[in-house]
Amino acid sequence: MTDTRTQIDVRPFSSLGHADHGWLDARHHFSFASYHDPARMGWGAIRVWNDDTIAPQNGFPPHPHSDMEIITYVRSGAITHQDSMGNRGRTGAGDVQVMSAGSGVRHAEYNLEAEPTTLFQIWIHPRSSGGSPSWGAKPFPKGDRSGRFVTLASGFAEDGDALPIRADARVLGATLQQGERVTYRVGEGRHAYLVAATGAVTVDGTAIGTRDGVALRGGDYEIVASEDAELVLVDAE
Repeated sequence: MTDTRTQIDVRPFSSLGHADHGWLDARHHFSFASYHDPARMGWGAIRVWNDDTIAPQNGFPPHPHSDMEIITYVRSGAITHQDSMGNRGRTGAGDVQVMSAGSGVRHAEYNLEAEPTTLFQIWIHPRSSGGSPSWGAKPFPKGDRSGRFVTLASGFAEDGDALPIRADARVLGATLQQGERVTYRVGEGRHAYLVAATGAVTVDGTAIGTRDGVALRGGDYEIVASEDAELVLVDAE
């Protein structure tokens, strides 16, 4: 449903693409694999936003990627990464890992925990193709983003504390207590996509529930927490 007055396009969780593979229960904000919706092929440079639940002791076996920036935001549990560059690392709840696929890389992502892992997997088109692949991960304490957006991954040099990606984009996170509000500006010609990982908010008065998505066009938006909320936002060209 689109509110043309406020330029807000809400994608309710119930409307997302769904694939249950047993070990993986996936919801797709945009067309992915067997889910195809011509109206949801991406949002600007944002190509994929998957909401995944991975069963314990399961995961994605080694597989290839190229020319894509892949950001993993872990919501609960943990994910263990291994790739053809020799990198290996465990990323826990609230933390972030990024992989620039560049000219080509193989990687595996496993939930080696005793509990399900839930995460957002976000793909963003890079500003240019090719280049050597890379991987990195970093903890981002939720307390540091209380009441404000903090940049978690960025393609801009001025965001020096964020994980680097090779796209004209930022991935941001915020935690809001019920009643708290924050304003976010989307530049003209840019594309923002906001998901409430937990809780619920209103965006310029429009209700956004848990794991709903909302596509935002250029403008200033007031985000108010209807209940305690954990937010993830991507701002891309």
